[in-house]
Amino acid sequence: MALTFRQVRYFIATAELGKVSSAAVNLNVSQSAITSAIKALEEELGGQLFTRKSNGVSLTYEGHQFLQHAHNIVAAVSEATRSPRRTSESVTGKVELGVTYTVAGYFLPSLLARFMRAFPNVVVNLRERGRIENEIISGKLDLAVMLVSNLQNDAEIDAEVLIQSRRRLWAGANHHLIARDQVSLEDVAGEPYVMLTVDEANLTALRYWERTPHRPRILFSTSSVEAVRSMVATGMGVTILSDMVYRPWSLEGQRIEVKSLIDGVPTMDVGLAWRRGSNLTPPAAALRDHLHLSLAGSVPSYLS
Repeated sequence: MALTFRQVRYFIATAELGKVSSAAVNLNVSQSAITSAIKALEEELGGQLFTRKSNGVSLTYEGHQFLQHAHNIVAAVSEATRSPRRTSESVTGKVELGVTYTVAGYFLPSLLARFMRAFPNVVVNLRERGRIENEIISGKLDLAVMLVSNLQNDAEIDAEVLIQSRRRLWAGANHHLIARDQVSLEDVAGEPYVMLTVDEANLTALRYWERTPHRPRILFSTSSVEAVRSMVATGMGVTILSDMVYRPWSLEGQRIEVKSLIDGVPTMDVGLAWRRGSNLTPPAAALRDHLHLSLAGSVPSYLS
């Protein structure tokens, strides 16, 4: 039995929402249809994709590996069927593209690789920057893919959201907060907290903490996502980070679980930004369209 596109879509919805019932509602199909599709997919791939639990499902290591492939499949199909094709002859030139650390590591590579194959006469000069707003405003960058939820100078910069990645609690597999029915920021404040600092993650975190009377009890601050993962997995502390950078295993092979928070923790929004009032060059416009079309056909990813 060959893998089907429907199986892939059902798998993505279940993986992102964490429950077969939620995936069924999201896709307007029966739970049995989701269950049957995932079972057939597991048989086809020869491995278990989900661990079944009383309150839902979580990805196995094999499931997590397949999730990236599944997103690539959906994006490629969407691009092939919906994109108003530009020929390589009609779009030439270069794009000065700024990216932030998180975008470069966890979001852009596969999308950009497909763009470069589709538009071989476009040269993309990729520049990683921590703070790129000044370079957008000065015109040094044609376009930026960044965390637009962190954007400060919106008077001189136009921006649009590509995806929204929900933020959830990360904790070790046996942490007592994972077993609770509900977890709040007040609960998290009682635990040692590992704070990520890259891409202003610490400043963003403090903004939503400041809406409450509680504060994180910071054990350690680091710019390394892998350090955060390792510390959380070993039980040294907990953290709150986005699903986009979540991986269920640390480098040491220890499990990390996630839990939704009942508080209004904002999403991490990844999007495009360019200088307000400027006209995008044809190569930059082609890249912008490519990113939108590649993401438009997927099941709403990273959304609660």
